[in-house]
Amino acid sequence: MTIEEATGGVFQIDAGAVQPLTPAKVRENGYAMPYHSPAYARPPFGFLDRPALSVTYRTDLELAQAVVPEPLVIKDPLVSLSFLYMVAPGIGDYYEFSQSISCFLGDEAVAFRPLMVAENVTAILAGREILGLPKKYGRPRLEQIKSSYVGTLEYDGTLVASASMAYKFKEMDPQQARKALTVPTVVLKIIPDPDGTIRIAELVRFEYSVTVKGAWIGPGSVTLFHHAAVPLAALPVREIVSVSHTYSDSWIEDTKVVYDYMKEGNSKS
Repeated sequence: MTIEEATGGVFQIDAGAVQPLTPAKVRENGYAMPYHSPAYARPPFGFLDRPALSVTYRTDLELAQAVVPEPLVIKDPLVSLSFLYMVAPGIGDYYEFSQSISCFLGDEAVAFRPLMVAENVTAILAGREILGLPKKYGRPRLEQIKSSYVGTLEYDGTLVASASMAYKFKEMDPQQARKALTVPTVVLKIIPDPDGTIRIAELVRFEYSVTVKGAWIGPGSVTLFHHAAVPLAALPVREIVSVSHTYSDSWIEDTKVVYDYMKEGNSKS
């Protein structure tokens, strides 16, 4: 049989003659699965013209401490919920939701992310496999409805979170917005062995380089609903601290492992 026309995977583009897949080629070219047609492009990843609605509230300290792993330390139990729309080359456009808790890694203020939700499989795969982002599949949304900016999160057909803000109520200092958007992020990356035990358990730290294109603050609200698979309401809202709407370009950079749980007491910071 003669194959007159065929297209290959990512590694076959302008590759010339077909060659054996040697161990050296796997090491040289492999970066994601499936090997011959990776689920996403190579990093770095950027997010363009990204709108976000963020609500920061204070919760109970002891409950937050049960979510944030040591050696991270909480001084003030502030939780931030962000509803975003991501324009992401190499991944595809999608809505996303992120939960963060303010804490410290040594003397450095960081944001620990216990949970994220996206409606884009490519974004979920890339985030989990590379950085260890705790992404699950759900239905976040962010939209302007007349005089309001509204974010919602649904999971398995159930409303889990709803937030609102008076749309572009008052301009925010761009430097203040940039400072809030560039707090280093820390996630707990866990990768299992084929037998189901843990092979990798690490704290991964990364930063965003951000260009702020617009920022606003205003009166807002947030409501959380209990859900077994997305336990946002396990950290109850005691006091809303701030509500903001930002519009920015951002790129993930400076990624590194800062703590290895498989080597007890071994910090790589």
